[in-house]
Amino acid sequence: MVGVLHRSVTLILSGRVPGSDRLGRIVGSTSVSRQLEREDLRRRGAATRAVHAGERIPLPIERSTTTPIFPTTTFLHPDLESLDAVFGGEQAGYNYSRHGNPTIRALEVAMAALEETDDAIAFGSGMAALHAAILACVTAGSKIVASRELFGATYTLLQAIFDSLEVESIFVDQLDLEEMESAIASVRPRAVLVETISNPLLNVAHLPLIAEWSHAVGATVICDNTFATPVLVNPSKFGIDLVMHSTTKYIGGHGDVLGGVICGDTDRIEDLIRVSRLAGGVIGPFEAWLTLRGVKTMPLRVRQQSESASLVAAWLAQHPAIDCVFYPGYSCSTEAAAVFNDDRRGGMVSFEIANAGRDEVFRFLDALEVFLPGTSLGDVYSLAVSPPMSTHRALDEDAQVAIGINPGLIRLSIGIEDVEDLIADLDQALRRIYRTG
Repeated sequence: MVGVLHRSVTLILSGRVPGSDRLGRIVGSTSVSRQLEREDLRRRGAATRAVHAGERIPLPIERSTTTPIFPTTTFLHPDLESLDAVFGGEQAGYNYSRHGNPTIRALEVAMAALEETDDAIAFGSGMAALHAAILACVTAGSKIVASRELFGATYTLLQAIFDSLEVESIFVDQLDLEEMESAIASVRPRAVLVETISNPLLNVAHLPLIAEWSHAVGATVICDNTFATPVLVNPSKFGIDLVMHSTTKYIGGHGDVLGGVICGDTDRIEDLIRVSRLAGGVIGPFEAWLTLRGVKTMPLRVRQQSESASLVAAWLAQHPAIDCVFYPGYSCSTEAAAVFNDDRRGGMVSFEIANAGRDEVFRFLDALEVFLPGTSLGDVYSLAVSPPMSTHRALDEDAQVAIGINPGLIRLSIGIEDVEDLIADLDQALRRIYRTG
């Protein structure tokens, strides 16, 4: 079916459809175009003409430079035999946008290419994508082994939603390889969930070993690759089964569109297609188009963000007001395995302000002028946030501290501004704390 959808995209985007002439006009049985171009349309009432006139004109043979937006819920066919064949999977084509859409499909093809997987499926948000990926793996009574160092909403999803479905989650330290191996071997989970680069402490998972241990017990490995992006890490190279992204972040990159995607092999994506069609959560064609536009510049943005982040991390590491800098390669973060495609380590930096509590953190964030106080990441804008009051707010203070999230922690998402301006902004905000603290 995936191949059928891919061929259909090529046909539709090229302006060619089966049984058509070079202008895309359908020949043979009574077509939609013929129905709407009859002279008797002129005799119809004004409302009928307003609704139908000019719609569904033949597609040109010339292709547009960019992928067109298909903002439709329903696709029309030349006759009912054709529609029936598409419903039955016997013919390439589309019928309803919850089941597939050419613009959405273009995004999926692009993401599969970037992650070097067979296929991909797009969703309306990263959480919708993750929810579907887990749902495709488990049933009542199943168990999940998950890193205890996860995005707060992921942690809550497992405890609030899947726990109610009688799916138990066992949280372990993904950096303690002995603990991880033991948990996978003893629990024999249906799914193992990790993040390539953890949120917000930026520890790097040992993907090859986690995949090896998981496959030994028949578990599916789901990896959230949002922080790393396909530019820096391709988890499928290390045996990861399903690679998840919140495309809202680096892939879209401009802070203007929600989305998510799961990349994997053909059979696993087929399972997710079934979940998606029934559970919904699909992305819209306009959102897919905006995301696809972001894909084009992602490598350029990530390169700049990574270079700037490394300079920001180095500056913070020598500042007397900073207790700890969390960035791959720095002492406060652990890089468990060599998984990066090159020497870049991403655009996220976290750090702890010495002896800071909620009040000092809030004063620091309020004093920033270039960094924006936003909870997202991966945008062209630089963002700063307090994980205890935002991304991990659902955890109580003891649970936060247990995974290393202390009150003075700040998470930065480095944008594409001039790095000198970013460092100067951090410097002036830190100075204000110590003048008024």
